[in-house]
Amino acid sequence: MATTRPTTIAGYIAAAPAAARPHLRRLHAILRSVTPDATETIKWGTPFFIEPRFLFAFSAHKAHANFAPGAATLAAFRGELTGHRTTDNFLQLPYDRPVPEDLVRRMAEHQLRSLRARDDAAFW
Repeated sequence: MATTRPTTIAGYIAAAPAAARPHLRRLHAILRSVTPDATETIKWGTPFFIEPRFLFAFSAHKAHANFAPGAATLAAFRGELTGHRTTDNFLQLPYDRPVPEDLVRRMAEHQLRSLRARDDAAFW
């Protein structure tokens, strides 16, 4: 990443290592298609989509991108995530494998529906 911190998602993608950019562009396009009215921002050096709560984030790493749809969404899709590396908060997407576009889209849609159904105003 560049020494100057990006202030936009486009800037973040442009500053990412070349190996990461195709995955980041694809993630950005998928998430934008699911939430065209969400605010895109950089928080803590990471691309975020908010509406006005945290919807999801993604980030570049040495050999993979992380997609962060929220712990509850990851838990809801746990059965479909076999064969993918995950943590409680992230789905790792290795650069040497295609982005599982349908899975990412469905997870993003699930996260969006879940947040819109909530009654509280908490960011997370």
